[in-house]
Amino acid sequence: MQLTKSLLDDAEQPLLSVVVPVGPEESELPRLLADLLLLPACCEVILVSCPQSVNRCQQLTLPLALRMPGRLRRIDAERGRAKQLNAGAVAAKGSFLWFVHADSQLTPWVVSQLLQGLTASPQALHCFTLQFSGDGRGWTDINAAGANLRTRWLKIPFGDQAFGMSKILLQQLGGYDEEADYGEDHLLVWQAHRQGVPLRCHRAVITSSARKYRQHGWARLTLRYQWLWLQQALPQVWALLKGK
Repeated sequence: MQLTKSLLDDAEQPLLSVVVPVGPEESELPRLLADLLLLPACCEVILVSCPQSVNRCQQLTLPLALRMPGRLRRIDAERGRAKQLNAGAVAAKGSFLWFVHADSQLTPWVVSQLLQGLTASPQALHCFTLQFSGDGRGWTDINAAGANLRTRWLKIPFGDQAFGMSKILLQQLGGYDEEADYGEDHLLVWQAHRQGVPLRCHRAVITSSARKYRQHGWARLTLRYQWLWLQQALPQVWALLKGK
């Protein structure tokens, strides 16, 4: 995999810190950690466990910690994805951050495009094209297509598209909203819009688990997700229009 030379110039600190929030029910973390071995040695991985996931996280990561000496860390945070994401960002040593869900699957193309994109557009918010794995139920290809169209037309990606950004940019955006009941990733994107931050959606595909559609039913979960994001988006649109 060809990496831009400037990505590897930082001699002391890891350039990229990958932050992975780990919930109590995560089962696919070992596969993600194996994928993260694609990263160059100058990058680090931070697993952020909550009180309910500490033991599970330790069990899953022990074998791979031996394959990533000095590059894999685990820290604890309060339960809540926003709190875990912010805690990981604070602990990060890298000048760039990559927020990846524990049930994601990566490829060398994803890693390469991320590193090249962060170098070419360090002021931007980066994300990836989404697809769902075959562990779900229902027409999840439609969900992925809808998410990708929303990203390209409305510039509204969600967190399962793996946000990448500089640490400075996250600080400028105020971090993830820890008071939000849901959609902390969605709210971060709206904050980026208000500040005029450009969005870069890369063509490389990141695969996310669709198991929730199997557990809760495709139609029920699809309608719920649409209602939640629209309910959260409408006040943001109104505030943005009033600001103009």
